[in-house]
Amino acid sequence: MEPKLVLFVFLLISAAATCEYIRPPPRKTLHFPWNSKLSSHPQQVHISLAGDKHMRVSWVSNDKSTLPMVEYGTSPGRYSNKSQGQSTSYSYLFYSSGKIHHTVIGPLEDNTVYYYRCGGGGPEYKLKTPPAQFPVMFAVAGDLGQTGWTKSTLDHIDLCKYDVHLLPGDLSYADYIQHRWDTFGELVEPLASARPWMVTQGNHEKESIMFFKDGFQSYNSRWKMPYEESGSSSNLYYSFEVAGAHIIMLGSYTDYDEHSDQYNWLKADVATVDRKKTPWLIVLFHVPWYNSNEAHQDEGDRMLAAMEPLLHAASVDIVLAGHVHAYERTERVNKGKLDPCGAVHITIGDGGNREGLASKYKNPQPTWSVFREASFGHGELKLANSTHAYWSWHRNDDDESVRSDQVWITSLENSGCIAEKKHELMKILSGP
Repeated sequence: MEPKLVLFVFLLISAAATCEYIRPPPRKTLHFPWNSKLSSHPQQVHISLAGDKHMRVSWVSNDKSTLPMVEYGTSPGRYSNKSQGQSTSYSYLFYSSGKIHHTVIGPLEDNTVYYYRCGGGGPEYKLKTPPAQFPVMFAVAGDLGQTGWTKSTLDHIDLCKYDVHLLPGDLSYADYIQHRWDTFGELVEPLASARPWMVTQGNHEKESIMFFKDGFQSYNSRWKMPYEESGSSSNLYYSFEVAGAHIIMLGSYTDYDEHSDQYNWLKADVATVDRKKTPWLIVLFHVPWYNSNEAHQDEGDRMLAAMEPLLHAASVDIVLAGHVHAYERTERVNKGKLDPCGAVHITIGDGGNREGLASKYKNPQPTWSVFREASFGHGELKLANSTHAYWSWHRNDDDESVRSDQVWITSLENSGCIAEKKHELMKILSGP
């Protein structure tokens, strides 16, 4: 090869190796027109899992006489079943919500399409129940908000053939302005009415006012999760099972020390896990424990100190978090060090929020950090079978979804870790 050609090829390879991805500029907050739906028609419809073979349908109506009734069946326009639920509402300063309905339907067949309508009228909706066995697909995106990038993320998720959406906190970014909860509900309705959305709270859900308003009133009123079905006393932490996964949703903004209700519930919940039935154990919460971004450093340290020993003893496979507006994936880690029996931690607080990206990382990159990038996007987690899962992260590159990180993850179920840590787990579970 000619020397000049060799030099050209070398420079070309060097440029490709050192070139950094140039991120598109921020996008503005979306503005929504006045709602044109009839007052009796359902608004902000979303569904969530509600125990074995049951689904909770939630919606808002402006007509106070609307009943919390859902009619459903397996054929369009033919509703062979009917369920009655409960209704609530809330006031926040000068805002009064519509009538918020929560109705559990079922028992439902697995991996089946159902058609339903809410309140006895209005448009027909369609949902699909998750499968009972592998494979099962989860879409994952946190810190969504209501910007142009949020819409891009949702459009990309809509193209993914997922069964359940997992959201590790920070939904609407209403931040005390209550009508933003309404516009968020309308924004996500096309997706959230068709597949179950399982969410946990972030700091933007708190909305407390000292001496006047307790936290999470709007979130708890609108996004009811299966906490009662999983033996929890709070909507801020709960668990559920789908296909071969036991999934635990924890609260970063409620008490989590060893004497707290949440910690005691977590011990009881972990004790019920049967790894033969659910070989995958996955945990979600908002504030990441392993974070090499300069944003939100050390904020998860106290929760890590309180709960990591228990989760490590329980052989948790994957931990999903948000809060940091960027993406990062770790090796299996515990106590800040690589550990083959530790969990893979993934920060995915990059759904599209209005606060922008956290673009500065600490250097040198920690040994436990495998991949990190400050871009908006979403994740896809496919549990292929009892031993292997495929994780991929898809960057929002302008309006295209670009797969930018991917890895096969092996479950700890057959690794020897569970047997190795059995005594450690029993000691924690039997403790005060």
